[in-house]
Amino acid sequence: MMRYEQAPDVEAQVAELTAALGFAHIDLSRVRCVRSYGSKSRRTLARCHALPRILQTAMTLRAHYVIELVTEHYDRLPPEEQIKTLIHELLHIPKSFSRGGGGGFRHHHVVNRRAVERCYRQWLRADGQHAS
Repeated sequence: MMRYEQAPDVEAQVAELTAALGFAHIDLSRVRCVRSYGSKSRRTLARCHALPRILQTAMTLRAHYVIELVTEHYDRLPPEEQIKTLIHELLHIPKSFSRGGGGGFRHHHVVNRRAVERCYRQWLRADGQHAS
């Protein structure tokens, strides 16, 4: 059975990443991170979920996102790969998020290894704090 728990430590990492990468379009008050336990997935490290537009409309809410970390796989990654995974999930959040957009996702033709690596290098350069 799947189990979920809040991940405030990961939310702090996400806040650091969004600041360092200049992702000003991401409203952190509407992004949550959770750890999932019990996934049957063989390869999934993390997922980005959006509150469906029908629920946004019915509940008069703006877009919200949840970054789910599949603990069985994510926790085994070295720290560098964990950061790259978070960057990957953040890249799925569209620029329209800050303009009151209805949610949605940027797909893998935009969110790819090259984009993640570019952002990761930018994060490493940010004030030299993260150089390994």
